[in-house]
Amino acid sequence: MKRRVLIADDEKNMRWVLAQALSAEGYEVIEAADGKEALTAVAEQPPDLMVLDHKMPAPDGMEVLRRLRAKGNVFPIIMLTAHGNVTTAVAAMKAGASEYLTKPFDLEELKISIEKALKVSALAAEVERLREELDRDYDVEGIVAADPAMLSVLETIGKVAPTNATVILYGESGTGKELAARALHKMSTRSARPFVSVSAGALPETLLESELFGYEKGAFTGAMQAKPGRFELANGGTIFLDEIGDISLAVQVKLLRVLQERTFERLGGTRTLEVDVRVVAATNQDLQQLIADGAFREDLYYRLNVVPITLPPLRQRPSEIPLLVAHFLEKQSAGSKHISSEAMRLLMEYQWPGNVRELENTIERIAILSRGDEIGAEDLPAEVRSGVSMFAPGERCFVLPEGGVDLEEVELDFVRQGLDRSGGNVPKAAKLLGLTTKTLEARMAKYGL
Repeated sequence: MKRRVLIADDEKNMRWVLAQALSAEGYEVIEAADGKEALTAVAEQPPDLMVLDHKMPAPDGMEVLRRLRAKGNVFPIIMLTAHGNVTTAVAAMKAGASEYLTKPFDLEELKISIEKALKVSALAAEVERLREELDRDYDVEGIVAADPAMLSVLETIGKVAPTNATVILYGESGTGKELAARALHKMSTRSARPFVSVSAGALPETLLESELFGYEKGAFTGAMQAKPGRFELANGGTIFLDEIGDISLAVQVKLLRVLQERTFERLGGTRTLEVDVRVVAATNQDLQQLIADGAFREDLYYRLNVVPITLPPLRQRPSEIPLLVAHFLEKQSAGSKHISSEAMRLLMEYQWPGNVRELENTIERIAILSRGDEIGAEDLPAEVRSGVSMFAPGERCFVLPEGGVDLEEVELDFVRQGLDRSGGNVPKAAKLLGLTTKTLEARMAKYGL
């Protein structure tokens, strides 16, 4: 398909010369004798590029340029200016001209400028297309997805986010439950208000209660002043309760009240506080089994389980691994690096018991340790190369292949990689491996390195 070039110049001879030259190059040429004709031509047949003379009958070239850019026209415009008129040229570039040429100019120079401008324009259009495609299908608030199961999750998030419905996120550790919670918040009408995250499993019962509901001065030894809890801090926004299955029955009672009545008292206080907050919970446990075991309240379960969303483990969506790898390399400012086909095959075949979090950590490590632009199979961790997960998917136990695993061989391999990547610099290798220099020296002595 021919690319369309609009020549806007009040000099008839100039238009004729340019039209002949560009038609010979295979362009479809449209002519305009003044600013008015140029604007009409753009409205009727938008060009791929415009050659615009600065001095034309009203409106002049500069005004035409401004009007076109104001209306959102993004095609490249090459401005023709009088010889030596630097001020006009600078003003044209600021107004949105892609390039300017001073008269008289060489036809070959114009042809090169046109070809270059069209290439840049085509590249910009392709980048924008890819960005729109990524935003539409693969990236919602940082969640990279392509697998139908994950796309269904994103669709559900998009539907429920504008509501105030309580959501509970199910999924193994590392599947991206907090990212999903943040997406629910950012896509909601509460996005301008706080997003407060609480990891319930990381806090003991007494501390969790005070963290959630706050405390008054003198509520306990060391409470020198009153402190608002996470629910107060999240007022108007969203509170994310991670590892909800780990909270005690006593705290569950108070949490149930907040969900039912939107009221609570600080620890050691008597004043009832009201709160407007959206609750998003998450767990990697089977809450129904916890109910059967007497460890979780059934009434709280039904309050939380209004909209359940399950995030599938990474091993069930290996088609997303290439996208995730590219995303994490870019995140590590290692976009120039690429994965060999063999390394990608191994990454896609590995079970990833730690899910997306484990993959991200792995890519971060190999991006640092690998040499050159290509990451090969030899750069991958031993467990990925062997296909042996040190932990079973979703569990905290060792899984050994038939014949077992030589742990010393795995350790030796890591030590060698660290020393190799650091050029034999022991302190640097220790830092890469997350060890102290003394510990690494002990390992080296152990293996005779």
